[in-house]
Amino acid sequence: MRSGCIAIGEVCCDGCGRIMRHPERYLAINETDGVEVEEGKTLRYCAECSLSRGYARYEEEKGEWILTFFPK
Repeated sequence: MRSGCIAIGEVCCDGCGRIMRHPERYLAINETDGVEVEEGKTLRYCAECSLSRGYARYEEEKGEWILTFFPK
């Protein structure tokens, strides 16, 4: 399951190891490419890592480009 989140404290990206601070957006996911991650483990990816892995994309809405974590 994918969840788009906003950091409320310091959150570490599991992709690049960068610390995300409030109010950065990130993706919390507990499966990758249809393969479940170990039980109880949630991976957190910053916007850049989410884009590079194909979990996020920019979409035009009402004349503006927005970042979305929803699949097509």
